[in-house]
Parts: sequence; C-alpha cells; structure tokens
Amino acid sequence: MKKEKFKSLFDTYFEDVRRYVLYRSGNDDIATDIAQDTFMRIWEKQMTIDPKRVKGLLFKIAGDLFISQYRREQVAFNFFNTFKPNNKSITPEDEINFQELKKAYDAALKSMPEKQRTVFLMSRIDELKYTEIADQLGLSVKAIEKRMSQALEHLKIHLKDKIVGLILFVMGWRLNRVKMERNK
Repeated sequence: MKKEKFKSLFDTYFEDVRRYVLYRSGNDDIATDIAQDTFMRIWEKQMTIDPKRVKGLLFKIAGDLFISQYRREQVAFNFFNTFKPNNKSITPEDEINFQELKKAYDAALKSMPEKQRTVFLMSRIDELKYTEIADQLGLSVKAIEKRMSQALEHLKIHLKDKIVGLILFVMGWRLNRVKMERNK
C-alpha cells in the first residue's frame, strides 16, 4: 500500500473507527489509541483492502484490538484479586506483605514494555502455548520466546527485593494451612 492510499484511507475512516471504539469503551483516550493501532496494523502488514469491505475490516480489527486490550487489563490487574487465602491462616503481617508484593507486581507489570507484557499475560494468564501466541500476534515462536524471556527478566529485576518476602509468605501460609488441617 502506498503512502497516498494509506493517508486517504486514514483520513476517510479514522474518525469512524475512533467513534466505534469510543461507543464500546466509553473512553476517549482508549478509542484514539485503538483507532491508531488499527491503522498501524493495516500499514505494518501492508494489507490489500477490498474497497467494498474496508469499513467492516477496520471495525473488525478495532473490535479485536479493543477486546484484547480489555482482556489483558482485566486479567493482569485482577491476578492478585483472585488469590484469596483462608483468612484464618493469614496474619496481619502476612496481609501487609501480600499487599506490598501486589503493588510491586502491578508496578512491574505496568512498567514492562507492552510487547513483553502482552506475551507474558497471554502465556501465564490465558495459558496459551507459544505457538498459539505466535499465531495470534503474527510472530515467530522464537520472537515469542525472546519476549517471554525479556518479560521474566523484567519481573526478576523489579521484584528481586520482594522474592524473599514472597517465598516466606507462601511458606508461612502453607505451614498455617497444614497446622489448621491437623487441628481439625
């Protein structure tokens, strides 16, 4: 696709795509970002577009991007909310340590480059295999492996001070559960 044709496509349909995502998300910034990402995908893949189906294709891409972003955000930031230890087995100190770890994890995830975060969440939360992630993102398995390695290294660096606390928290929580089960 030549620049002129792409610019014409962008100028003609950008506002429609942005408005479509705005109706779905209710957020102006998200709508603009996803609309831009939609056109970036068209440009990067150098898609040949049937003029009769262009609007439907753009809305489909935008809708898929919106759903993907929504799922990533929900999964990523609800990860710690799904962990609910038995309140009888957790001390106030454990709760404070857990909240600190949760904040550190959220911060590390937010500071992670988007490409790495996407692969990490698709693997760890959606439980997709590298081949499935590669297919969905249109990348090679090697690229997915590299991004996952970088994501894990990012977490290791940003959570290194919290790792000992996490190990102690999990060990303490498990020991308390074992004691409670023995006392039943």
